Amino acid sequence: MNVIGNQYAVRREQGFEVFILNNQNVELAVVPELGARMISLKDLRTGREWFWHPVDGPTLFRNGVKDSFDGSPLVGMDECLPTIASCAWRQRNLPDHGEVWAAPWSVDSDAWERGLLRTSISLKMSPYHFERTIELQENEVRFTYVLNNRAASEELFLWAMHPLLRLEAGDQLELPTSTRALLKEVSWIPSLAPAGLKNGCEKLFASSITDGWAAIHNPKTGDFLQFEWEPTENNTLGLWLNRGGWHGHHHFALEPTNGQPDSLRIAAQSKRCGVVAPHSAVSWQVCITVGK
Repeated sequence: MNVIGNQYAVRREQGFEVFILNNQNVELAVVPELGARMISLKDLRTGREWFWHPVDGPTLFRNGVKDSFDGSPLVGMDECLPTIASCAWRQRNLPDHGEVWAAPWSVDSDAWERGLLRTSISLKMSPYHFERTIELQENEVRFTYVLNNRAASEELFLWAMHPLLRLEAGDQLELPTSTRALLKEVSWIPSLAPAGLKNGCEKLFASSITDGWAAIHNPKTGDFLQFEWEPTENNTLGLWLNRGGWHGHHHFALEPTNGQPDSLRIAAQSKRCGVVAPHSAVSWQVCITVGK
C-alpha cells in the first residue's frame, strides 16, 4: 500500500526517465538508467536542494564501465560497489568507483505501483546481484540494500553511499562524540571551512565507529540533514571535503561504508571489508532525515 500523502511519477529529463517520490515535506528524484543515481533531494518546506550539481546545472549522460568517475555527470548520489578506487581483485579489473554507478539498473514496476522505488542490477565482473529499495515516510528517506552472492565461493566487497552535498554558509558537521574522537586532529570539523585542508580537498575515514549517525546542521537557517545506520552493518564513515582542490568544485560527502581504504584489494588484505558467504545474501539499511 502506498504511504499516505506520498505521490510518485515519472518524467523525461534530457532523454532519461526520472522517477520522482514526494510528499509535503521532501522530494527526491532518481535516474535508474544512470546507475540508479539520485539527482535531487529537496526539502520542500525550506526549498533547500541538498545534492550538489555543477554550476551550470545537472547534465545527464551515460558512462562506460571503464570511465573515470570524474568524467561522470557528478550530480547527486551514486552507489559504489564492490570497490571505490579502481583495483585488480581476483583477476577482475574493477573500475573507478565500482561496477554499478555507470550501469543501468532495472525498476521493479510492482513495487513502484506501491510507492516504493526498488531498483536492481546484476554485476558483470563480480558475481553479485544488488538491490536497493527507497521508501519515503514523512521527512525520512529509507534505503534498504540486499547484496546476493551468486558464486559457490565466499566473496568480499566494499560498499559506500556516495552523496555529493551542496554546502551553504553556516553549515556545520555534527558527529557523535565517539566518532569525533577518531577524528580529533581534523581542523575543518565542525565548520567545514577550508582552513587546514590539504591541497583544497581531503578524504578521511572514521573506522570501527560505535554510533551510526552523522549530520549537517545550519544554526542560521535551521536546515538539517542526518544520516543514520547500524554500525554493526557498516562500521566506517568516510568524509570527503572539496573546497576547490578537486576540479575547482565545492561540495561535501558523508559516506557510510563497510570498510577502508577505497581499494577492495587493500581493504581485503587488512580484513576491513564486507563478506558474503557462498550462494547467500547480506542486507543493510540507511535512513536520511531531511529537516528537524
